[in-house]
Amino acid sequence: MMQEPGRVETPIPPAFPPTHRADWPPPPTGYSSGRHRWLIVLLLLLLAISVMINLNLLWRPGPEMPPRVREQFHSLNRSGRDKVAIITVSGIIFDEENGFVKRQIDQALKDDRVKAVVLRIDSPGGTVSDADYLLQHLSQLRKQKPLVVSMGGTAASGGYYIAMAVGDTPDTIFAEPTTWTGSIGVIIPHYNLETLFSKLGVEEDSVASHPLKNMGTPARKMTEEERRIFEDLVNDSFNRFKEVIRSGRRRFAKAPEELDRLATGQVFTASDAMECGLVDKIGFLEDAIDRAIELAGLIEDDVCVVRYKQEPSLSDLLWGFGQVRGHNWRELLQAVSPRPYYLMTFMPVWISSFGNRLVQ
Repeated sequence: MMQEPGRVETPIPPAFPPTHRADWPPPPTGYSSGRHRWLIVLLLLLLAISVMINLNLLWRPGPEMPPRVREQFHSLNRSGRDKVAIITVSGIIFDEENGFVKRQIDQALKDDRVKAVVLRIDSPGGTVSDADYLLQHLSQLRKQKPLVVSMGGTAASGGYYIAMAVGDTPDTIFAEPTTWTGSIGVIIPHYNLETLFSKLGVEEDSVASHPLKNMGTPARKMTEEERRIFEDLVNDSFNRFKEVIRSGRRRFAKAPEELDRLATGQVFTASDAMECGLVDKIGFLEDAIDRAIELAGLIEDDVCVVRYKQEPSLSDLLWGFGQVRGHNWRELLQAVSPRPYYLMTFMPVWISSFGNRLVQ
């Protein structure tokens, strides 16, 4: 076929395309798309976590919105007109000014249907200041409504201290047959870690306005002057402990030397505690409830016994009840600083205090 003048003929492509060169990029595989999917999932997960954190911060209970106290029916007549409220003190007594025990006390005070209160104690004690704080508020409660104590497995040291809120009303402290109580005394924990620090290459290098400002540091052995000062602090709190017991137990007010023989920090069984006058009765929670009804002059068939529970916050629902809350780090720092405790100790106090807060 003849080509027309001035016309360029387009070459005809070959029947088969040329083979790909070895240095060309390989064809896409499923790996890239799979990686993109995982990236999207990760971004969505991070977004969800961010939303939960912001909700938690937004709804975290603060001074203006504390966790509410709710009632839970315990026993007797659910539709009873009058109430006996059970206030629970459980675990280490620590940071109580804004704690759940104080909110229980406030709830019982403002509820006109609550005619009597049973204080259920299952605690080895805690700090001197926090135990005294609860004692004062419980004593104010007792002036308005009859108060009876029911001891659980342990009501020792600060746990026994707050039991004195019942005053000198007879037959108001009940201990279960297996209760441990007593442990009347004060302790300021101190651990000498100088040898350990030396092995780790850690040296004390604090700058203080006076040598006594650094008293109680675990980085070295306590000096004799520091020990005398701490002993004076302990004795002051110890004397107050015994004074509180004498005001709540007539037997010891008349014979203070008997209390001196008991106030060695020793832990007593329920039967021994009753024999030496630390408790009034061996009995269970139900026996304490019966005594509260009697003191308030109530008719048992018309009494509703309630127990206070803490309503979970949104952060509890989002993160779980066993979360490590941020304020626990503040409490840990407080626990390791030198301070007096009404506490029955079988382990370093900061471990028991911090461990208790992790599960609350």
